[in-house]
Amino acid sequence: MKRTHLPLNGLRVLDAAARHLSFTRAADELAVTPAAVGQQIRALEDMLGVVLFRRTPKGLELTPETEAGLDALRAGFLEFEEAVRAMQAGQASLALTIAAPRDITAKWLQARLAAYASGQPDLRFQLIAADEALDFTEANLDLALRLADSAGEHEGVRIGEAAFVTLEAAAGGPAHRIEWPGCPHGDEPVTIRVADAGLAIEAAANGFGRASVPSLLAQADIASGRVRVVGEASPSPLSYWLIAPMPQWRQKKVKALVEALTA
Repeated sequence: MKRTHLPLNGLRVLDAAARHLSFTRAADELAVTPAAVGQQIRALEDMLGVVLFRRTPKGLELTPETEAGLDALRAGFLEFEEAVRAMQAGQASLALTIAAPRDITAKWLQARLAAYASGQPDLRFQLIAADEALDFTEANLDLALRLADSAGEHEGVRIGEAAFVTLEAAAGGPAHRIEWPGCPHGDEPVTIRVADAGLAIEAAANGFGRASVPSLLAQADIASGRVRVVGEASPSPLSYWLIAPMPQWRQKKVKALVEALTA
């Protein structure tokens, strides 16, 4: 059934004017001019085909038509307020759904989520393994982490530098190349091919050769001494981005998490 177009601004003005029985006080409440209140009331009267107020020596009086509709009008506004609260409840929830490639989740994201949640025992995460962009609405995502050259069509912020580092086992190893989808090309012979950059780091740590991976991904393994850096970091068009469409990006819980992950 097609819904009747509701003049919500006019009805809001009507409610205020009926409570105060004064266009001036209604205007103060609504932060508009008394003339604007009068204009809204006249437009509403024209639309409804009824007179809403009588002007008397004592001031404004409600007509029977206005009195007949006020209770339902105010009940409707309460329902609107409840609907808004229900829609905003997700922002206050303690659950966050995040999509990210498996390697950055294991090597970087999980440790930081655990630290973020340490002072918030009711916080809950759902992590989705995904290397490609997902439909945020279909997957009910709050945030995604991507290796890309930009945030693309979404809002986003880059984390870490846009650089790759070459790693080998702490004790050294062959100069063979460990290959994974997305790794820079090279002339060295390939000794092993793996599914992602995280597995490439593991292969380097186990002595298979050298892996060129995003510097952010390698931080923990370099710091722990499992691998060492060979040569200088090389600039890359790719880096890790936290991204989300504008509605999700503006949520308080997402803003707080992004701030924590980029601190």
